[in-house]
Amino acid sequence: MSDLFDQLATLIQSAADGLFMPWVVIMLLGAGLFLTLRTGFVQVRRFGEACRVAFVRRGTGRDGALTPFQAFMTALGASIGTGNIAGVATAIVSGGPGALFWIWVYGFVATAIKFAEAVLGMTFREVRRDAARGDQVLSGPMYYLRDGLRSPFLAWLFAFVAAVAALTTTPFTQPNSMALVLHSVLGIPRLASGIAIGVLTWLVIIGGIKSIGKAAEKLSPLKVGLYLIGGLIVILMNAGRIPGVLALVVREAFAMQSVLGFGIFMAMRYGIARGIYANEAGYGTAAVAYGTAQSTQPAQQGLNAVMETFIVSFVTSSISAMTILLTGAWQSGLTSTAAVAAGFNSVMPVVGGWIVAFCTFLFGYTTLIGWAYYGEQFFEYILGRKVTVPYRWIFCLLIPFGAVSRVEVVWAWGDLMNVLQVFPNLIGVIGLSGIVAKIARKELQAGS
Repeated sequence: MSDLFDQLATLIQSAADGLFMPWVVIMLLGAGLFLTLRTGFVQVRRFGEACRVAFVRRGTGRDGALTPFQAFMTALGASIGTGNIAGVATAIVSGGPGALFWIWVYGFVATAIKFAEAVLGMTFREVRRDAARGDQVLSGPMYYLRDGLRSPFLAWLFAFVAAVAALTTTPFTQPNSMALVLHSVLGIPRLASGIAIGVLTWLVIIGGIKSIGKAAEKLSPLKVGLYLIGGLIVILMNAGRIPGVLALVVREAFAMQSVLGFGIFMAMRYGIARGIYANEAGYGTAAVAYGTAQSTQPAQQGLNAVMETFIVSFVTSSISAMTILLTGAWQSGLTSTAAVAAGFNSVMPVVGGWIVAFCTFLFGYTTLIGWAYYGEQFFEYILGRKVTVPYRWIFCLLIPFGAVSRVEVVWAWGDLMNVLQVFPNLIGVIGLSGIVAKIARKELQAGS
């Protein structure tokens, strides 16, 4: 049975690699660079403004389900998942230290992609009036592909692929990493963790987007703050090694074949793959989250997306990578969350592992509830509102299975589904980039 799972993981990973290298890498880096130029380096030029508007709590419009801050926290909660811990650790262990450099490279251009997705999500969202059940806000790439690009086929294709991805990746990848660290640190059986996680997820998502937004508003700042404090302690205790590690990261990022057995192609493949998994730029999920905001300013939501991507790519992901590189945990034979826990424990015995376990739980939990809503929107576009409640139950029932699944199969399948989701979304983002640039120029100049 073990050999069968290994063969399955290899087969799925080979399919993902065939799509990812070089096609998706070229598309994502190219789209990110193109949008960076088209928006006038919005992630640099307006970074200060992005920091300021990130904390705007009051909406500027009546339509919408969440306040701008709740929409920001929902998007941040969904993107800062266990991929920022387990995924980044896997990138370093499998792709070498140079993978961190490519996480940063993609993170920089990814901010422009996320900006565009958020702007388009706000611009082409659909508001359905319903006196009996309450107004409903529908958003996502499906709507800008259908109404902006005028391509119902691409809209349906994206919704189908994204729906399958939401239901067959997130309930498996997130609980898998959560259960792994809870077992390695606290000794809790993985099945027991999976059942508990499933129940806790159901308690929030059954209440819909408003319930999810309220939970994310409280949990997202907590998880980022706690992980930042714990990670900085580990990094500062190993401050003397920082110059050497940074030099190793840059050297391994460009080495054709390093003495460590990696090289530029391995570093790019795992760095960008896990970078995508961490910040989700290119998936189109930003359009779903930010489209729910009670706002009339698409560019403001775009700036929130810039800040979200910065936090994910340059703060939380860097903490995970630097922790295992500085402590040597990346060469310990451990992977995923177990490697990060070992790095924390090397400086803060027992306590460090507890911090990673708790943060992993929060990271995974907020991602689960956020992606549950994303998948709900994708399925509803295809099958209608009647699918909402059954989908929520199925999503939660899959979580225990994810907790006990083989990690290699889980991440390989996640890679494959994610790259399939990118293609139709980027066609829409690039095709509608003129609208993004026009809105960015108009609103950003007005706010100067």
